[in-house]
Amino acid sequence: MRWDIFCQIVDNYGDAGVCWRLARSLSSIHGQEVRIFCDDLPTLNLLASGVEQSIKQRIDLQPWESSHTNARHPVQMPDVVIEAFGCELPERYLAGLFIAPIKPIIVNLEYLSAEPWVAEFHGKASPQSHGIPKYFFFPGFQDEVGGLLLDPIPAEGHLVEEKIPKDLKATWSQLRQDAKRISVFCYPGAPLKKWLANLASLGENVDVLLAHGHAEQLNLYGEQPISLPANLQLLSIPFISQDEYDWVLSQCDFNIVRGEDSFVRAQLAGKPFIWHIYPQEDRAHEVKLAAFLDLYLEEVSQELRLATIAAMTWAMPSEWFGDLSRWKAHAKQWRAHLLEKQADGGLPARLIHFVA
Repeated sequence: MRWDIFCQIVDNYGDAGVCWRLARSLSSIHGQEVRIFCDDLPTLNLLASGVEQSIKQRIDLQPWESSHTNARHPVQMPDVVIEAFGCELPERYLAGLFIAPIKPIIVNLEYLSAEPWVAEFHGKASPQSHGIPKYFFFPGFQDEVGGLLLDPIPAEGHLVEEKIPKDLKATWSQLRQDAKRISVFCYPGAPLKKWLANLASLGENVDVLLAHGHAEQLNLYGEQPISLPANLQLLSIPFISQDEYDWVLSQCDFNIVRGEDSFVRAQLAGKPFIWHIYPQEDRAHEVKLAAFLDLYLEEVSQELRLATIAAMTWAMPSEWFGDLSRWKAHAKQWRAHLLEKQADGGLPARLIHFVA
């Protein structure tokens, strides 16, 4: 089938990351024809850089505006149109769909959530005045919803040194053999300075890998630069592709992630993590986080449950860092659980099945 994916980037990387990972899964694993129309093509291209050319050349990456061109006479009419995260289709593109002899299906790909209500709305029709069929599709963790994006499934454990991505070799050469590794990719509102200072006070050697731009974004070296003891080393990594970031997650002992794509990748890395969920004014993010933790911590001890919830809500490391080894064991079990639950191929496979 032919798929058109429309992506308007709200949060720099997360929206583009999901759309790119979906497109590559549909094309490289399931043999579908895919176009992406994106309003920030440079960011999308950066995330897709480093991917094997044979994979990338199968996906037609287009600027958002190009969907307006020749809308009445498209070269290839799609079978499926994906509105990622509720973005509205351009009017001229939609006009082209009206006159198509065979109407495509429009799918509103929603945000990932573990909330119970999602199962009630997943796959439901959304009647439109123009008459083109449209449906809600909710990614999720339960069997009866849309599944997760798994491609590619990361290897477990520390990979051999020869496989260090070239963009990361300079950073990796500065890591200490006796230090734990923590990656940090969070929103500006995180209390990171205080968090790092508390982590340093525990006395362990820790190398902290800051995502590109984080040192400046979080003002770690501004007018009041952070001062840390020698046991804590801060390293900034360059902007890296999606696959290289997946690799970083697999190499760290603990990860701080944000958004949707890195949230799932942290779980597939099989390591403890903090999900810095995007804060919303109505505090809906707190409900969303609690729903995930209900699933994630369903079978753990009360002690580990409390420690994990504390970490996820930005309690200082001194309150929960001692439980890291038990959390690590749980993270591996959770990874295996996810892969078992998504044995049908996860989101892209369920999406194809739904459309068919």
